[in-house]
Amino acid sequence: MNSQPFDGQVAVITGAGQGIGFEIARQLAMQGAGVILNDSDEVLVKDAARKIRDEGGDCIAFAGDASRPEVIESLVDEAVKCFGKLTICVANAGITLFGDFFEYPVDSLRKVLEVNLMGSFLLTQAAARQMRKQKSAGRVLLMSSVVGHQAHQFLGAYAMTKAGLEMLAKNLVIELSPHGITINTVAPGATLTERTLAEDPTYPKTWSAITPMGRPAICEDIANAALFLLSPHSGHITGQSLVVDGGWTSVSPLPDLSNMAVKK
Repeated sequence: MNSQPFDGQVAVITGAGQGIGFEIARQLAMQGAGVILNDSDEVLVKDAARKIRDEGGDCIAFAGDASRPEVIESLVDEAVKCFGKLTICVANAGITLFGDFFEYPVDSLRKVLEVNLMGSFLLTQAAARQMRKQKSAGRVLLMSSVVGHQAHQFLGAYAMTKAGLEMLAKNLVIELSPHGITINTVAPGATLTERTLAEDPTYPKTWSAITPMGRPAICEDIANAALFLLSPHSGHITGQSLVVDGGWTSVSPLPDLSNMAVKK
């Protein structure tokens, strides 16, 4: 029987009911990992896990808000309970709330900070504690964005959190490396997902026109990069951010947002 790249690995992935997170979970499961798939939407997370199991993967659904400390602790506990250990952590859960800086609501700012920054920090902390307890190596991946590198109108709060996650990865190299744990980030550019297409039907046309490679990413593009950083092939890579954007950050033209209803 041929071995798979992630045989014997156990992963937790937040915000994985659909889109990029789901594709990362699917690919990990298809390549041998046991996966705990989290999303705040209970119906969505159960359906996502079922789809992966139907393809032959080992995947367990875990519904809950990944910005809440008690949910994060339970998520890690569930991985150990179901699979006996935890070796991979993907902090994918995040929200994007567009808004004019001058009018940006406090409630929106608080929510973006709680989900994108606090949730990712606490998940990394809980997962790393478990990996240290096991005395085994591990992989942590944080989901950043190209707007953590380049300015984008109406995304000041979101961009701040993504740049913060990249600095978190750099900083934690000091504390995680002695335990054999790597930590990196993937920074996707414009990506075709259920959410982006629902929010803007012109999204593919708009981003194809301003992306040097001639198209926005698909979820598989981002997942392929993520799996490299989670694999044994990246054992000497840590504290880094891998941008997957078809060249957009090299030129950085902004889309036309004149017709967008900015959320306030």
